[in-house]
Amino acid sequence: MSDIDFPSPKGADSELQDFLIQEKQKAQFQAQIHEFNSFCWDKCIEKPGAKLDSRTETCITNCVERFIDTSLLITNRFAQMLEKGGGMH
Repeated sequence: MSDIDFPSPKGADSELQDFLIQEKQKAQFQAQIHEFNSFCWDKCIEKPGAKLDSRTETCITNCVERFIDTSLLITNRFAQMLEKGGGMH
């Protein structure tokens, strides 16, 4: 037999768990970007052209910023509820 060291199952489980958490976070981030794009496109783009005019660019910027603000507000509110022990029933 060879002297190859294999990671212990506990270590492997922990590494796999960390990897899965990172991949889930990446997927959530990509889904959020897709949602921004879809919502703000519908709200700000009347007819696509070769380039964005300043009004459309401003609309998209404001739209994404408000969307992020709202998402953070909701996330923080749920975190506060969970910290207070209220949870969601």
